Amino acid sequence: MLKKLTAFGLSLSCLVGANLAQADWELDNEKSQLSFVSIKNDNIAEAHHFTQLNGQLSEQGELNIEIDLTSAETMIPIRNERLTKFVFEAIDYPNAILTANLSEHISNIDEEGVHIIKGIDAELDFHGNKKAIKVDVLVTSTEEDVLTVSSLQPVIINSKDFAVTKGIKKLQELAKLPSIATAVPVSFTLTFSED
Repeated sequence: MLKKLTAFGLSLSCLVGANLAQADWELDNEKSQLSFVSIKNDNIAEAHHFTQLNGQLSEQGELNIEIDLTSAETMIPIRNERLTKFVFEAIDYPNAILTANLSEHISNIDEEGVHIIKGIDAELDFHGNKKAIKVDVLVTSTEEDVLTVSSLQPVIINSKDFAVTKGIKKLQELAKLPSIATAVPVSFTLTFSED
């Protein structure tokens, strides 16, 4: 009887492990955040975020994050409107999309615990332009089928790489500011639940 129970226990643990390795993960918008910092007048920094994110991590390790650019929240409604209209030009480019392939790491992150993954090759599709970027992340997986992917350090987004410098200058003009930085640090914490 003991042998049968042991065999059953081993089979069950293998099955659970197999399910983890074959799981698709869906981003939980309420438990996720993507933030960016703007700097005006050379030394005034303000943190902002997006309220609507969608994303998946497939069982093959394909990561896809879609950022609704109309959901930018700066805590000032007119600034939200101007950012969406002049910088993001969201009528023509409503979303930014980040993709990455974690296939080399998916077997590790399926194991419960904390994992640091450096130098992930990702691509950001923003404002009609695509750029390859490197991202360092901290991945935490739990037995409750929750996976959290966070940036280890901010990712710097340069406006010239995505043709949004003109829009930033328009914001500067409308707000009558001496300067607005054209390089923006972006950080994120993305929480996924097993689909």
